[in-house]
Formats: sequence, C-alpha cells, structure tokens
Amino acid sequence: MRLFLGVDGGQSTTTAVIGDESGRVLGTGHGGPCNHAAAGEGRARLERAVSESVAAACAQAGLKPGVQFESACFGMSGGPDDKRAILATLLRADRLLVTTDAEIALAGATANGQGIVVIAGTGSIAIGRNAQDVRARAGGWGYIFGDEGSAFDIVRLALRAALRMEEGWGPATALRQVLLDATAGVDANDVLHHFYAPDWPRDRIASLAPLVDDAAGGGDRVALDILNASAQQLAALAASVRARLWKDGEAVDVVYTGGVFRSARLLERFRLLVELQSGTRCGPPLHNAAEGALLAAYREAGLEPGLP
Repeated sequence: MRLFLGVDGGQSTTTAVIGDESGRVLGTGHGGPCNHAAAGEGRARLERAVSESVAAACAQAGLKPGVQFESACFGMSGGPDDKRAILATLLRADRLLVTTDAEIALAGATANGQGIVVIAGTGSIAIGRNAQDVRARAGGWGYIFGDEGSAFDIVRLALRAALRMEEGWGPATALRQVLLDATAGVDANDVLHHFYAPDWPRDRIASLAPLVDDAAGGGDRVALDILNASAQQLAALAASVRARLWKDGEAVDVVYTGGVFRSARLLERFRLLVELQSGTRCGPPLHNAAEGALLAAYREAGLEPGLP
C-alpha cells in the first residue's frame, strides 16, 4: 500500500494525516507546537511535536512506526527554511515537500488547489494560485510591518482607541473598560505596558479580539469601525492577489479561514466586499490545513485522488 503524509505544523498544535493512494484518510494524530526551530529548545519541540503527531496517526491507521511514505508534505508556521533538514531525519519519505502553513491552507481550500485563501488569525496573509500554476501573495509581513485585519491588529487598534479616549483626542468607547477588565489594568496606559511584558505574547493579545466583536454587538461605534476596517483590509489583500493572477470577470474562488472570521459582522462585510468583483465567489475552505498538506503530498507525487 502506497502511503502519503500531510502535516500542519502550527504555533499551538501539530496535526498529521495519513492517506492511501485512493485518497482515503487512514489516520490522524496531534502533537504540540513546532515553531521557532532555530533555537535548541525549539528544535527539540519541533522533533517532539512531529514525532508525536505522526506516531499517533500511524497508530490510528494500524501502521507500525517508521513506515515508508511515498510522499510527505509539511506546512510550517514561520516558514520552511530552518526545518527541512530536521524533518528529513524524522521520517522516511521518497519525496519530502516542506512549505508554509499558508500554502497548505490554499492546497486544501478548493477542489483543485486553485483560487485565493485569506488567512486571518493572530496574523494575516492572502495567497493565490491560478490554472497556470502561477502564485502570488499579499500581506503576511508580521505584526510590526503588516498583519492587517488580524486578531492582533484588531486588539492593537482597540487599545489605540482607548488611549486616545483617555487623552481626550478620540471618541468615547466601551473598549477602554473592556480592555481594563480583561487585563486588570488601571488605565489604558497600564494596559499598553502589560502588552509589552513577556507574559503577554502576541497570541495572548490576539485572543482578546472577540471582545471587540462583543463591543460592536453592543452598539459601540468605535468597535464596529475597527471590524469594518479590518474586513476592508483583508478584502484588499484578496483583491491584490486576484489582480495579479486573473483578469477582470474571470471566475475565482476566494476562501477565508482563521479565528478572525468567527466574527459574523466582520465576515459579512468581508464577503460583501470580495464579491463586489465580478466572477468572485467567497466561502469557507473545503478541507482543513492538514488535509491540504496531504493533498499537496499527493500532487507532489503526480496524483489527484481528492479527499471525501
């Protein structure tokens, strides 16, 4: 039996999926985070997360550890550059593809891996691929220079609004009290200093984004403006990719994924803006990122079996 492996290596969880050549999923397994492989501790974490997730997938599939894969694809948070050599020592595979988490999200987003995927979680990025296998991306430049519309960016804008309210040059907003309650801060400036401290890493700050959605639901105009602006920026990322890969009016699927899109208000605005472009259809992904990695492993071997 020919075996194929897809792995989604994320900042919080690593997921491995094993399939046979017909596209039947045989087993799925999970491990811990596997980002930041450059440091010694990071390398050990990467090795542990991959080994645990692949072993769990093998166990569910009824396979012995150390099996040979015809093709394996890893989509890694933080990029593939410092991980390929490590991954090559952890498993046996005739073909090993190491790429980004955005690429595997795109691979599973549509039936043929073509179209555009907009990812908005802690960070944000849009990536696309057309029928000629030409790719383009927009965003994904990190929290200092980019990540527009991301959960981190939403909370950053909420804190800016709270600071401006305190200093008297911004409108009143419920977001100030929301952030004080969430962080036990005494004022918005205190919250700002909390966010610079090591116990408030970016993903923890980003986890407060649903509070902005709640405030918007309660009628806070500033919070609603933040969500609308974030939807606009994410739609702009998609439009940038579309303009470089497709002509006006050509049919294109734009897929959204990531925790930011759990906001019904933001999602509704995003879909409206994206579908203003003729020929553009907007919807959720067909498959998750780990399944996308498995599909990419099949394509690397010249197969297109599809997944249920």
